[in-house]
Formats: sequence, C-alpha cells, structure tokens
Amino acid sequence: MSDSENSGLVSPDRRDFLVLGLSATALVALSTAPGLALASFNSPDTHSGNMTMSKVTTQDGVEIFYKDWGPKNAQPIVFHHGWPLSGDDWDSQALFFVGQGYRVIAHDRRGHGRSSQVSDGHDMDHYAADVAALVQQLNLRNAVHIGHSTGGGEATRYVARHGQLHKRVAKLILIGAVPPVMVKSPANPGGLPIEVFDDMRKQLAANRSQFYLDVASGPFYGFNRPGAAVSPGMIQNWWRQGMAGAANAHYECIKAFSETDFTDDLRAITVPALVMHGDDDQIVPIADSALLSSKLLKNATLKVYEKYPHGMCTTHADVVNQDLLKFIRG
Repeated sequence: MSDSENSGLVSPDRRDFLVLGLSATALVALSTAPGLALASFNSPDTHSGNMTMSKVTTQDGVEIFYKDWGPKNAQPIVFHHGWPLSGDDWDSQALFFVGQGYRVIAHDRRGHGRSSQVSDGHDMDHYAADVAALVQQLNLRNAVHIGHSTGGGEATRYVARHGQLHKRVAKLILIGAVPPVMVKSPANPGGLPIEVFDDMRKQLAANRSQFYLDVASGPFYGFNRPGAAVSPGMIQNWWRQGMAGAANAHYECIKAFSETDFTDDLRAITVPALVMHGDDDQIVPIADSALLSSKLLKNATLKVYEKYPHGMCTTHADVVNQDLLKFIRG
C-alpha cells in the first residue's frame, strides 16, 4: 500500500404508488465526510478452497464483510449491490463468473448485510472509501467494477475518485444505476419529487418488514405487471437480505442514493463503461438515469433491455451474464 494511495483514501467516498413513486429503490448520498482508510484485516470467517469470506476493518472501526471467490491470480470483478440488499444479491453473477475463471469479490456495504451496523458514514463518500480500503487490502488491479442501482452510484464514485487515480480499474459497468442524480430539482427537472423519497422513509420507519415485502413483490422485479411469473423465492430472498441490515443505515441511505449528484464523477471517468438498463424499470426510471449517464461518460456503451425490470440481474440472469461476459472479454 503506497503512501500516496493511502492519502487518497483519507481525502474524498414502496403497492401501487411504488410502481410510480418508488422509482428510487437502490442507491447512496452526497457528503463532505472524508473517506476512511483501511486499519486492519480480519482472518477469514469461512474458507473452502478458492471461496473465502472475510472482513476488512476501517479506521473508524467499521467491519466490511466480503466474499472473495475464485483464483486469486485471475482478473478480479468487484460487485456493488443495491439498497437495501447485500452482496448475496449478486449470487447468480458470482457463481457464473467463478465458473468462467474470474476472481469475484462481493461486499456488504456498511450497515447492510453482515457488515457493521454503525450510526454514521452512510453516504457515498464513505461507501466509496470503504471499497477503496477493500481493494487496497486485496491488492486488486485491472479490476472490473459492476454496480446495480445504489451500487452503481457507489461504483461510479469509487472509480472516479479512487480507482482511476491509482490505476486499479479496467472497466466500469452500471446496471439499473442511480446516476447521475435521482431527485427532482431545477437542475434535474426529469427527476423524481422529493415526496417519493419522503414516503419511502415514512414506510420504512412505520413497518420496514412489510415495506420490503411490498417492494420485492411489486415493482422491483416487475411482479406487479400483468402476466408476470411471480417467484416467491426471489421475494423472500430480497426480504431476507434487507432485514439483515440496519434500519438506520437503510433510512439514511435513501437520502444518499436519491440526492447524491454523480455528474462530475461520470465526466471524470475515462475507462470503458457499459450502461445497462431495463426500459420497464419502475425503481430507477431510465430516462433520468442511463440515458443521461451514458452521455456523460467519455467511453460508454448503452444497452437497453425491452420490458426488463429493475431486478433484471436476477429475473434475466442468463441474458445479463452473457452480456457482461462479452463486454469484459471485449
């Protein structure tokens, strides 16, 4: 870990209304809080062959849980999950890419999944710095970063402010991602009204368990659409992941993913990027996200999927995985 890279870390990181309004389930916030550097590395909790699950501890004592699967000398792929989930949301992709010979890393964002349930740092700057600490500890280079929804915001900020700077990133992939910015404002007239996100916070605080069931059984996977093939397993797995995390972290994260402006980050990214989005995404509407982000990125390819929902990585994993593989190999 070089001194210059370490200093880089320390500087700048709802059923019907949901269909229309929850257009914001998955994301993380503008903050001036400084990034947090790696303090220590915990020995593996579980180890089996090439599959490892461990934690990295940041300087403020936050343990970031991660999975590290596949050959350690293979090209790494780092997966950034959406709100309010965990690295488990990438299981379909993780198993696929391990089978293709890649090294796969999927972490749980602070306050989510198995990572520490802390009271602060629930903003994009900390999220990105936590990723940077993990990447440094594992000494990942030539890595492909893939972010879904809120995780797309996290990945964007990481690449722009950490990964490129230290020449650790090969490519960036955004799927149903929140950038450039979700909330409506004079500068972003196509965004979602702040009332949408206020309603999410209200529902989370009133009955988080039911709220999460409503999201998963409705707009997230498009199960509210006529003729949809509803999967109870997907719904239960989404709910399981969400309820494993901290209510306070999920509450604060709504502000983070809805109000953070990633415009400057997108403009700063020069590595090849792939922007993937379903045109029936009811959580992060495509018109104010992918269609804009793909223009702000200097070297981006936009791929739109007809009638695909926000949770397309799960509902259409076979298609998504093959397209990811093609771009990564290209």
